[in-house]
Amino acid sequence: MNILLIGNGGREHALAWKIKQSPLCERLFVAPGNAGTSMVAENVSIGVSEFEKLGAFCVDNRIELVVVGPEVPLVNGIRDYFEADPKLKSILMVGPGKAGAQLEGSKDFSKQFMLRNGVPTAKARTFYANQFADAASYLETCQPPYVLKADGLAAGKGVIITSDEAEAKATMREMLEDKKFGEASAKVLVEEFLNGIELSVFVLTDGEDYVILPEAKDYKRIGDGDTGPNTGGMGSVSPVPFADAAFMKKVEEEVIKPTIAGLKKEQIPFKGFIFVGLMNVRSEPYVIEYNTRMGDPETQSVMARIQSDFLELLLAAAKGELKDKTIAVDPNFALTIVVASDGYPDEYEKGKTISGLEEATGALVFHAGTKKQNNEVLTDGGRVLGITGKGKTLKAAQANAYAAAEKINWDGVYYRWDIGKDLM
Repeated sequence: MNILLIGNGGREHALAWKIKQSPLCERLFVAPGNAGTSMVAENVSIGVSEFEKLGAFCVDNRIELVVVGPEVPLVNGIRDYFEADPKLKSILMVGPGKAGAQLEGSKDFSKQFMLRNGVPTAKARTFYANQFADAASYLETCQPPYVLKADGLAAGKGVIITSDEAEAKATMREMLEDKKFGEASAKVLVEEFLNGIELSVFVLTDGEDYVILPEAKDYKRIGDGDTGPNTGGMGSVSPVPFADAAFMKKVEEEVIKPTIAGLKKEQIPFKGFIFVGLMNVRSEPYVIEYNTRMGDPETQSVMARIQSDFLELLLAAAKGELKDKTIAVDPNFALTIVVASDGYPDEYEKGKTISGLEEATGALVFHAGTKKQNNEVLTDGGRVLGITGKGKTLKAAQANAYAAAEKINWDGVYYRWDIGKDLM
């Protein structure tokens, strides 16, 4: 069958790599893709939100399945667009419609959804652009650290945590009044700080049934020891040693089942991924956030461990046929290091020549912010590559990933040196 995967990051390269392994896959296209996806699929220069062009491409190339990688086209309603067009509505899609994508597109919506459906989560209060004075007064009643969350999409950078009340108030003003994150911070949540260890749980659902994919832990901050500003993610590990069978059973019973039941009760059809950002607080799971797509860089570690035909599972979800489906998972560890451009997540330069890709043989190299030009691979983003090492132990996976990363270079290469260290 012919498949179109939408996106151009490390997540999409990992998904393309996995989908391509299926005997069901005839032709795989990625829009717009990157230098890495061009090695396993055919890149198409159409942007992720150019719905009209994407639709026309699907008709012209007899696409039978569309897999949506990033959040923006989901929140903007790509499924709704396809379902409203008689020529496109029969094309299968993995990714929810606008109603389901609100779980990620609005922190306020997702928080209220959790509370309505009995999903364990931190207490929170929402403030609007004209309510800075109220927000400042409320912060005075809170215990530090203070957690501020932009309501809308902010590319993984819309959460600010600080123990300084004055800084919390100044940041709240920047978000609400100065539109630090544009329309994303027209509403801001002040959330209770949960003290625990974070992890990500991934669910593929058809709205009725579900399959739980391997869990992962990602590393959000730019610097070693979890220092510096938040990024889209600087590395990931799967499996997560503290997420044992007893904890994962709690996650399934207290989080996943009420979430799927809540979607059904509220008549929100959902065929796609639910990424549950969790905090393990004294062995109890609390939901920090939902995303309605796979995580990046967690996908790179997760795909490296899935042994089943992943395309078969995606098709079953898109068709509403996930009942009784199971997934085979490699028990070994996968550890991903994000290799970034110096300056990320702030200002950084693009167009640097990457060397050493051929020498990095002991690990999987997933491309994120890259492009091909005159037979050279150039940097084309803040997060450039994801290097995924595997091993029977976490230490072995870590050693394989870092050995490969050290072979790769460009002017201004940067990565953290402590991915996985906290779990050893």
